[in-house]
Amino acid sequence: MSSKFFQRLMESLCPHQFSWPRSGAHGQDYQVCVLCGIAYEYDVLTMRRTGRVITPVEESFPRKQA
Repeated sequence: MSSKFFQRLMESLCPHQFSWPRSGAHGQDYQVCVLCGIAYEYDVLTMRRTGRVITPVEESFPRKQA
């Protein structure tokens, strides 16, 4: 099985339990599922998730070189 197919399958089966809303480096608010790790955009004014984050949140932060 391809890894993308398996990942999509697991995403559709996940019951999604979300963390508290967080703010990203560029002022983007988001929530992350603590079970599968998928990030969703979050609107603070309406207090609702608005859609899935296209780029992973981790990539917006520079990684430290060891």
